[in-house]
Amino acid sequence: MIPLITLEEHYSSRRVSEASPEAKAHYGVLPQHIRSKLEALDDERIQDLDNGNVSVQVKSHGPGDIDASLCTAVNDDLAAAVSRHPTRLAGFAMLPMSEPLAAATELERCVKELGFVGALIENHTSGKYYDDERFWPVFKKAQELEVPPYIHPTFASDSMMIALALSAYGWAWHTETGLHILRLYASGVFDRYPKLRIVVDQMGEMLPFQLERVFTVSERWGQERSFRDVWRNNICITTSGMFSLTLLACLLKATSIEHVLYSVDYPFSANEKGLAFFREIQESGLIAGKDLELFAYRNAENLLGVRARSS
Repeated sequence: MIPLITLEEHYSSRRVSEASPEAKAHYGVLPQHIRSKLEALDDERIQDLDNGNVSVQVKSHGPGDIDASLCTAVNDDLAAAVSRHPTRLAGFAMLPMSEPLAAATELERCVKELGFVGALIENHTSGKYYDDERFWPVFKKAQELEVPPYIHPTFASDSMMIALALSAYGWAWHTETGLHILRLYASGVFDRYPKLRIVVDQMGEMLPFQLERVFTVSERWGQERSFRDVWRNNICITTSGMFSLTLLACLLKATSIEHVLYSVDYPFSANEKGLAFFREIQESGLIAGKDLELFAYRNAENLLGVRARSS
């Protein structure tokens, strides 16, 4: 079978839930079996990888706006888990984005000392988006290190909250993350850091459907590079949590196969469900041949420097 590499796969540390009332509240409402899988870093997780034919899982911590010292401790714990399973696990750093200079420093430490392959950062920190230049030291450092930030949806701040399902995974997580990518472009971050690559999840967070219109409208925003150029060269998309051939067909019409990567969103989606979707893709012929290998694992290898075991 074709090996699979997954990029948006989560775990949680009790250090975070014990230190952050907000994080404790978020994780506390999850079903017990999900909380158990989030905290599992060894045998149970590896068995779940085998069940879904996942060769390498890139793990990242879930939502939690925590300080630099706690991020360091959490990243050290993740590095220890990766070292126990070096051929099966890799790490995305957790960064204190409310402290951008400290976040850039921690990203460098995680990549150079711990061997992490990037960072997963929340879509905003307390309602503040990263188009503000005070956050750009993180993007500068990511470009220097040649690792991607993975921008992931997070819970609405109190000022953004309407109703839980609408402000989170039912709708606004996706629209807000897509809007954030446009804000980053409009701010000029990709002109300043032209080699920066950013990963966006869940089939592109609604952007592929609107892309042609965005290409046209964004011409008025006065940046040196067009959004079409940025989309083609700086943005990578994962399929995490979206198991729909219809959505995938739209994404493939809008995006080069070299920028589309398989992912699951474990444990919120089961690896077995991801594998069933991958087989559905194979049977449909929507992605085939060498392109299927690019989608399954080679794009992740090229982007992150990880290696699938049988590739």
